[in-house]
Amino acid sequence: MTFALKRAYEPAAASDGHRVLVDRVWPRGITKDQLRIDAWRKDLSPSTGLRKWFGHDPKKWDAFKEHYGQELEQHADALDELLAQARAGRITLVFGARDTEHNNAVALKEHLERRLKR
Repeated sequence: MTFALKRAYEPAAASDGHRVLVDRVWPRGITKDQLRIDAWRKDLSPSTGLRKWFGHDPKKWDAFKEHYGQELEQHADALDELLAQARAGRITLVFGARDTEHNNAVALKEHLERRLKR
């Protein structure tokens, strides 16, 4: 099972496998044809309040991951569905944030990997 991360502004590739947009808001300036996603999982994105509170501030990263993890567990069925899809092949979590180290896709990937170990 493999989860990869990719910015929405990077070109899609065949090696991406199943591409899933995990942002609540569509990436600016990108068309559907350009993004080439297989699914848009708004239910696995942080709530609007949490997203705005975090604001991609690295100082809030650990707290963001904790709160986001709690939100994700409220959508356990959606997480399990994504894990089941990952058993069939590579899943690329697509995100729009500029910060490639402190964003919801990174936190979601970590959360999914922890669930796999349980």
